[in-house]
Amino acid sequence: MIPRPDYLNSLRTALRRSPVTVLLGPRQCGKTTLARLLEKDSAATYFDLESRQDLARLQNPELALSSTGDLVIIDEIQRLPVLFDVLRVLVDREPEKRRFLILGSASPDIVRNVSESLAGRVEFIDLAGFNLMEVGPDSATTLWLKGGYPRSFLATRDADSFAWREGFIRTFLERDIPQLGISIPAPAMRRFWTMLAHFHGQIWNASELARSMGTSDKTARNYLDILTGTYMVRQLQPWYQNVGKRQVKAPKIYLRDTGLLHNLLSLPNYEALNSHPRVGASWEGFVMEQLLLTIRPGAAYFWATYQGAEIDLFFIHHGKRFGIEIKYSESPKATRSAQIALNDLGLQHLWLVHPGNHTYPVDEKISALPLTAIGQLREQIELFSR
Repeated sequence: MIPRPDYLNSLRTALRRSPVTVLLGPRQCGKTTLARLLEKDSAATYFDLESRQDLARLQNPELALSSTGDLVIIDEIQRLPVLFDVLRVLVDREPEKRRFLILGSASPDIVRNVSESLAGRVEFIDLAGFNLMEVGPDSATTLWLKGGYPRSFLATRDADSFAWREGFIRTFLERDIPQLGISIPAPAMRRFWTMLAHFHGQIWNASELARSMGTSDKTARNYLDILTGTYMVRQLQPWYQNVGKRQVKAPKIYLRDTGLLHNLLSLPNYEALNSHPRVGASWEGFVMEQLLLTIRPGAAYFWATYQGAEIDLFFIHHGKRFGIEIKYSESPKATRSAQIALNDLGLQHLWLVHPGNHTYPVDEKISALPLTAIGQLREQIELFSR
């Protein structure tokens, strides 16, 4: 098992200071494994709402939950929404007596219920699959190809990993989506998801996808929001300000897990990936997820103008502005676009993240940084923020 100490420490900290902690993330990303580790450490009471036996234990939820120990873990809470109101009653009645850790895979449903029932009493933690800091830089190519879902990444053969991901996609479409109360035919959503894979890393254009599917812009937007809310897709929002140029105001679309992206593009191994015309876009999305999981900015954006200037990732830290360009080249250079972004946005520093092996200065405020060294970014950002 690959240890995940950062997430465990975040959970322990959240449980100390908040009566309710919500751990969110896609299915099969490791939420239950982390919760079981906490259960062993804390002698917690565990309820898995996909178990009929545990559902039976909660026939009288207020009584069952009020007679437990100091930590209560409830897995897949979206299957029993009535528990949100019960938790509010118990927390308000005895705020210091016990802590609740609730796990779920459908973020819109859970966030809405939590916001309505547990406002001011809850802390959220988002969990993704394995990241580069956890598996180590030597496994970067494997992580890119197979994605971060534990069973996919740990599969010993590419064919086994590909088969697991195919099963995951089918289960997600045929079981998970209907369980959210969404009545969309699995073939229609699969077709939309596959089309979205071909637009991975591009600006969202509802009209173009809707025309390709023979449906309305509203339907395409609804499909996108479903995949976003269930952690399959990331919508990276644009940053725009008055710089005297027409700026892009639609989000950029990325499939969060490149392993699933490669299944939807029918790329079973590295050779097929490396020869595919979307290999650069795939690598950009992979690096984007690793950057966001490493830096963990409060808010992240991209920036682009209709004149062609752009920056892949823009964020603010301690009032200072930073940018990152993702280059699928082992010797990236500062482009005119990067210089425009540096000046127009007033960036403190700009990094060019690349697949090579060397870190070196490109300009006074521009550095080239290999993907395998992105663990250094936190320290460098703090340094430039002083």
